[in-house]
Amino acid sequence: MANAYATAKNRVEAAPAYLIHQRPYRETSLLLELFSRDHGRVAMVARGARRPGSALRGTLLGFQPLAVSWFGGGEVKTLHAAEWQGGVPQLVGLPLICGFYLNELLLRLLPREDSHPGLFTVYDATVRDLAALGCPLEPYQVASREAAPGEARATVREAEPVLRRFELALLRELGYGLALDRDSAGRLFDPSQPYRFCAGRGFVPEVEAEQAGITLSGSTVAAMATGDFSDPQAAQQAKSLIRRVLSDLLGEAPLYTRQLLRDLQSL
Repeated sequence: MANAYATAKNRVEAAPAYLIHQRPYRETSLLLELFSRDHGRVAMVARGARRPGSALRGTLLGFQPLAVSWFGGGEVKTLHAAEWQGGVPQLVGLPLICGFYLNELLLRLLPREDSHPGLFTVYDATVRDLAALGCPLEPYQVASREAAPGEARATVREAEPVLRRFELALLRELGYGLALDRDSAGRLFDPSQPYRFCAGRGFVPEVEAEQAGITLSGSTVAAMATGDFSDPQAAQQAKSLIRRVLSDLLGEAPLYTRQLLRDLQSL
């Protein structure tokens, strides 16, 4: 395969990337979906990656920064090499489920080979924020044990602001960003006034709204603009709004990780 890579015209070398999905392929290989900084979401086959002696077995890890090389001109590329870049604790517990939620959004909404370097930067920061929520006392130790008495573990309330900021960035990158500076008539938001988000129009003062939509306060819109979800009301209203917008884009097929998060929260 080294000769094929060396002579291939369509090859990429050491691209920053994250593995967002993998599944078995034939007897010894894997089919991968990677989110790369400069090439977007890329599908590729990792030949022989499931063999016991393959160097890739310990490298192709989710939520870990990689430098990936591949070649091929078709829709599915061929993996040549992947090097672990380190520096991020393994996600465990709730942060791990949140990470799967990020990946499911990318798989469902991001077109293949559509470059989004800004979104990649946000994804990288989000993974690191989630890791910081759930890591043990030694920051780079793999958290495979039970929490010690008095040791912090991530809660839903701590994780949700991290998810909201990523969701808003994803919507912006896809061209569905919410106008958070002025209402539908171009007026500055009044923090004390309720607004209704109407599809196709944006935020309309509730007294002027003539169609159904999500109602939220002007202070919530301001919180979304700054990414500050410390106020419980703003956090809940923003969650309801973003969920509605994402649902319109995702269609009828449910998000499996969202249901898992709901089940966890109910416990």
